[in-house]
Amino acid sequence: MKEQFQARMLRIHFGENDKWQGKPLHEAIVAKAMELSLGEAIVYRGIEGFGSSTRIHHSSHWTFSSDAPIMVSIIDTEEQIARLVPQLDAMVVDGLIASSSVEVIRYSRAS
Repeated sequence: MKEQFQARMLRIHFGENDKWQGKPLHEAIVAKAMELSLGEAIVYRGIEGFGSSTRIHHSSHWTFSSDAPIMVSIIDTEEQIARLVPQLDAMVVDGLIASSSVEVIRYSRAS
């Protein structure tokens, strides 16, 4: 089955070492998205990047300490995303959130 609709996509960028209430921030964001019944959330771990601090964040196989860049992508309706944003205001201390309108094409198996 194919379904098409307009939606909103958030991309939340921060460092792997960021936490929310003692839990990795990416886990806390995904848990909050699930709690709010949002449609889609995916966590990406980057190889390298930098943000407003201009400090290079990178992933390394050779060291035990890193602060790899993390991006959480969340897609749902405008209304659902609007419910999440106030939660993110409290959770994301150092990062960037990009928001954009997207055309979604969802494929699913017929029930």
